[in-house]
Amino acid sequence: MRLAAIEAGGTKFVCASLDGALNILRRSVIPTGAPDETLSAVKDFFAEGDAPHDALGIATFGPAGTVPGEPGHGRILRTPKPGWSDADMLGALSGIAPAAGFDTDVNGAALAEAALGGQGEPLAYVTVGTGVGVGVAAQGRVLSGTGHYEGGHLAVSRAAEDRWPGHCVFHGDCAEGLASGPAIAARWGRSLSELPDDHEAHGLVAAYLGQFAATLCLLHRPRRIVMGGGVMNTPGLRERVGLAMEERLAGYLDPPSDAARIADIVVAPALGGDAGLLGAALLAKGALT
Repeated sequence: MRLAAIEAGGTKFVCASLDGALNILRRSVIPTGAPDETLSAVKDFFAEGDAPHDALGIATFGPAGTVPGEPGHGRILRTPKPGWSDADMLGALSGIAPAAGFDTDVNGAALAEAALGGQGEPLAYVTVGTGVGVGVAAQGRVLSGTGHYEGGHLAVSRAAEDRWPGHCVFHGDCAEGLASGPAIAARWGRSLSELPDDHEAHGLVAAYLGQFAATLCLLHRPRRIVMGGGVMNTPGLRERVGLAMEERLAGYLDPPSDAARIADIVVAPALGGDAGLLGAALLAKGALT
């Protein structure tokens, strides 16, 4: 079996050919440019292999049409990324293999962390980087409705002294508008990891992400909340988010049986930077069943 996997991000596409045991045979990183040139480069990479692919899995940045039969399936939907709104990603790449699975990058990462990372289920995967995205995996699949979840745009309660309007072009001060990488850079001029340890940004970002994590606990009761993405590489942030989440929940929920306290369910990705790519491979395998 040969699988084609694509983790399609806002800054780069990570492409790989894998065998049926999910061993990576070939890999390439393609910068994200205009849709035509980017997708053409992706097709060229897979055409260079020495064997045909049985299935394709795409784990893409969103918003995207991830539900078959719903409008826009296989396409990037209304996005602030120039040129990509309504791009038919699945249609452009479907010739790579006869079967294909298509979902978001966070859904793919959630699937991989639950199935391969030993994190247990139900599991919420949160990425905090260019945006804030969330995927939830339970019983071997990712959850969705008429489209994928858009948890990053949930509203959060503002700190009393915080009057900054937020950076989301749609909602202003949603979780993404207050805690994503671009929001932090727009507000303070640097990334969170570049700001001094005593800077107010650390406390505010942790508080907003902690509220967001508390909402995920109340909605989905996950065994683990896996938090990845560039912003989460800030030293100590993940622990601060867990404590802020615990404070927000105010003792209302007990931790799962394998965690000493509710704050401990906020963890780092077990699969590191490969969670999204391996999730795409799992989507490919799922397309064959």
